[in-house]
Amino acid sequence: MGSVRRVYVEKKEPYAVRARELKEEIRNYLGIEALEAVRVLSRYDVENLSDVTYQQALGTVFSEPPVDDCYEEVLKVPEKALVFSVEYLPGQFDQRADSAEQCVKLLNEKEEPVIRSATTYIFQGEISKADAARIKDYCINPVDSRETDEEKPDTLVQNFEEPADVSVFDGFTAMSENELKELYSSLNLAMTFQDFLHIQKYFQTEEKRDPSVTEIRVLDTYWSDHCRHTTFLTELKNVTFEDGYYKEPIQKAFEDYEQAHKEIFKGRTDKYVSLMDIALMAMRKLKAEGKLEDMEESDEINACSIVVPVEIDGVREEWLVFFKNETHNHPTEIEPFGGAATCLGGAIRDPLSGRGYVYQAMRVTGAADPTVSMKDTLKGKLPQRKIVTGAAQGYSSYGNQIGLATGLVNEIYHPNYVAKRMEIGAVMGAAPRCNVIRENSDPGDVIILLGGRTGRDGIGGATGSSKAHTTKSIDVCGAEVQKGNAPTERKIQRLFYRKEVSSIIKKCNDFGAGGVSVAIGELADGLTVDLDKVPKKYAGLDGTELAISESQERMAVVVAPENVEKMLAFAAEENLEAVAVATVTKEPRLVLSWRG
Repeated sequence: MGSVRRVYVEKKEPYAVRARELKEEIRNYLGIEALEAVRVLSRYDVENLSDVTYQQALGTVFSEPPVDDCYEEVLKVPEKALVFSVEYLPGQFDQRADSAEQCVKLLNEKEEPVIRSATTYIFQGEISKADAARIKDYCINPVDSRETDEEKPDTLVQNFEEPADVSVFDGFTAMSENELKELYSSLNLAMTFQDFLHIQKYFQTEEKRDPSVTEIRVLDTYWSDHCRHTTFLTELKNVTFEDGYYKEPIQKAFEDYEQAHKEIFKGRTDKYVSLMDIALMAMRKLKAEGKLEDMEESDEINACSIVVPVEIDGVREEWLVFFKNETHNHPTEIEPFGGAATCLGGAIRDPLSGRGYVYQAMRVTGAADPTVSMKDTLKGKLPQRKIVTGAAQGYSSYGNQIGLATGLVNEIYHPNYVAKRMEIGAVMGAAPRCNVIRENSDPGDVIILLGGRTGRDGIGGATGSSKAHTTKSIDVCGAEVQKGNAPTERKIQRLFYRKEVSSIIKKCNDFGAGGVSVAIGELADGLTVDLDKVPKKYAGLDGTELAISESQERMAVVVAPENVEKMLAFAAEENLEAVAVATVTKEPRLVLSWRG
């Protein structure tokens, strides 16, 4: 028998809101009227914890005695009840378990517990095998979760195999077009085959060698629609307008755009009509007319910011006001809770990377009819009801944990959203202008990675949202969805709010799409990145995974060499992990080093 202890925690009947909601959903939405009762329990498996600390944690960390019932080791269930437990897939971030480990360490800092969590469901009633399968399908999203057995493991300590060295595509530069097409098809890339041909030509003529797997994956990330905006930059020709209620104002707006385009780009043949240009033309025109003099301009790729004079206690000073919105349509479509949570988290991180403190949020979403029966769900899609409710819970969870008010929520319902959901998070932030330094990265400067650790969650997020999706996407896209960790982002907010911290940050970028390769790669033309120094959530990650993982709540900050230790000390004061992982170089080349 191993040393693992098992704890089940269940809300007492007056507080068992989720159990009552689930019962109503299954009886009315799935139409399983034979269901009589539902119980939902949080399950914890705990190892490496002393008896004294374990007893303390039972009523402080794992449960709240006034509202929870706590069961140790054995859970009594009625005969013939349907019982199953659900856990996150290996590699997915489990915030409940992570938070439990941190809280246990607050009870005794010498403890090094290992904790895993799961959710246990108990359904009572005359439930057929077919209905049991339907209930499981409803409760388990294969994108990020799986059913786990009820047997307690002997140990929670995981042994990870040492990853192989990053391989090289031998013979890549000498491949015929047909051979290259075969390789391209096997890699499930977001880039087009024409992009792949261009890469082959570059390595033939410039590098004169075959590329590594990491190089192809990094290029696929940089060239994804998410990062390069290929769809929005596609040239539009023969634009027509269908008859409808809004035809006249839309057509008039487009004609105004065309006139402005001719004025702004007079004599230039390289500027064509595109969705991106349409979106930016109003700003171009206002700037040309001298009406955007209050807009802050810098090399940093963060949120839009304007300079606003503010009077505080009779003293007039300049503040930066930040605006940012983010869409997470694809992630929310396949994993509603995590997709919507990281939509808000990602929107917050852009002003935050600009050293702004976010004060207000807005949420606008698009969904099909959530009352449509589950049996009428589009093949390969989650039920609309599950998407709508799960996304609302995810957004609220992140906002509540980080302490952000959302002043407006608009949910738009339309049949066309059945094919692809819309999930938009928008935020506003501010910071005293005197606290924010905008400087270039100079050779010798050091880049510090601070915040969360790196795992497999979110690998391929940028490319995943850029691919065409099929009925099988929900089964194969699990790693593409990031998992949020709002408490860590809250710590970064507190850190950057301090003037003594923000005033030594020369430049900053958040870890959104593309991970290390993009977040750090965008900070300077020349960089050497030591992937061996990137903090990992667990062992077994190879160089490619470390380079492109989009694990959340991470920041890359550029500081002068003399300020490195100072920044590391400031981060430690906020209980944030921080490591110097890269150096700015003179040569305009991104070099990723792993295993030397």
